[in-house]
Order: sequence, then C-alpha cells, then structure tokens
Amino acid sequence: MKILIVIYSPDAETAWNAFRYANSALAYEDEVTVFLMGKGVECLSGSNLKFNVLEYKEMFDDEGGKVVGCGVCCESRIDTMPSLEEELACELGSMQQFYVLVKESDKVLTF
Repeated sequence: MKILIVIYSPDAETAWNAFRYANSALAYEDEVTVFLMGKGVECLSGSNLKFNVLEYKEMFDDEGGKVVGCGVCCESRIDTMPSLEEELACELGSMQQFYVLVKESDKVLTF
C-alpha cells in the first residue's frame, strides 16, 4: 500500500507520533512518504529529549522512507530560519509534486 503522511504542525509530539506511525507502516512493507507542509517544515527544530523527532526521522530514512519538504514553505522562512533546508536534509517539493503524491496514494493521513 502507498501511504502519504502530511505533517503541517511544528509541534514535536505531533511530528514524533507521525514518524512513529510512518516507521510502523514501513515495518509492514508499505511504501511511505512524509510531506512537510506549512509550519510542518519546522517540526525537526522542535525535537527534544521527550519527543525526539530527529531520531525517528533518521530511522524512517534508514528504513527507506521518503521525506519531502515544501520548497515554498521553506523559502518563506529563510529570514527567521536560515539553516532550515539543511536541518531538514530532504528533497524539496512543489504543489505539483504534492498533487501527484496525493493522487497516487492509497491512504493520506494528516498530522
């Protein structure tokens, strides 16, 4: 099954749960993509000891998951978060790519 997970919250606990779910889906051999949209592109910045989003994102990357960040959303934060694109360490996508991901997915979840 193809699953698309959209994270649009910067909240660490929310993103942590999204990546926990994404990793579980990968364990069932589903194809999983996480798309970071809006304030969701900031979710890795909120990672902390209790909700270690970075750890779960790295596990997701290591297991073959794909993370795409909205390029325009990142670009709009360049003044306040100049190293955001480096922190995300993922492909930057567009609305057209997001459209295709939604269209081709069997399930779409939002966090």
